[in-house]
Amino acid sequence: MCPNSASAPCHWDGSPRAARPRRPLRVSATSPSRLLRTGQSGRCRACGNHIDFYQRADQRPIAPHPAELAAAHVPASCRWHLSSGIAHPHGDGSAWCRIPHAVLCPSRTPTARLTAHVQETRRQLGVRSRRLIDSGAFAPSTPAAPEPAADSACPARPVVQLLLGRYLADRPVENIQCVAQTRHRRRCPLPVLAPGAPKGVWKLLPACPQRGQLTLPAGLMAVYDLSRLPYGEQVRWRTQRSPAHAPAPNAADLALAGWQVFDPLLHAAHIRARLPHGPGGEA
Repeated sequence: MCPNSASAPCHWDGSPRAARPRRPLRVSATSPSRLLRTGQSGRCRACGNHIDFYQRADQRPIAPHPAELAAAHVPASCRWHLSSGIAHPHGDGSAWCRIPHAVLCPSRTPTARLTAHVQETRRQLGVRSRRLIDSGAFAPSTPAAPEPAADSACPARPVVQLLLGRYLADRPVENIQCVAQTRHRRRCPLPVLAPGAPKGVWKLLPACPQRGQLTLPAGLMAVYDLSRLPYGEQVRWRTQRSPAHAPAPNAADLALAGWQVFDPLLHAAHIRARLPHGPGGEA
């Protein structure tokens, strides 16, 4: 006799068996997050397993595990919950919680003491990652050695100053792409640095703040300064919108903005002491 059991809704690699019909997605005007659900899924570059992307209350990204786990089996320091598309640390009082993928990633060393249930989930992800590698569906990404660039070239990850803070971009200034959704439900291909829009200015500014972090050597660093632009233009850069999508603040996003809050200690490798002469702006 053949077993009469329902087939699993997903393949062994976590992908759905049947493609669901696409339907229009809209963001509520009162939602604190503009990111659509279709732009929150991806795969870990280190292990190849599925992850979700969310924003925290401080607008920093986090990648939790797609499935919920019993809060009793998760350490208190690793519990997260979602509210209106925003990830908040600790539990919300329910019996279930989310856990960051960095804790479960088999290619990383866990920084917290894990329970037996979490270790078993981590082992299952390790087995799935090995099957992805053996089948050729995934190849772990290895960090490439940074190539020495000329002083006149634009940095690959520039430091940008806007809205009274400094941020580290994930790509050169001229290649920063808009994250808004178009009418065809695709990501806008236009750059944030539009030809007719105001540009920033490369400046040499102090690398260390006036207070704290005394271990940093006093010196100057190249910063793409946008602080002289109007407030609306700085908000457009921070939300990573092209001028075509800047007038529509409620428009949905298909990707997270690629900014990281700049830390001189963590991002010391991206500090440059000379002004570049790239297309991003005047030096």
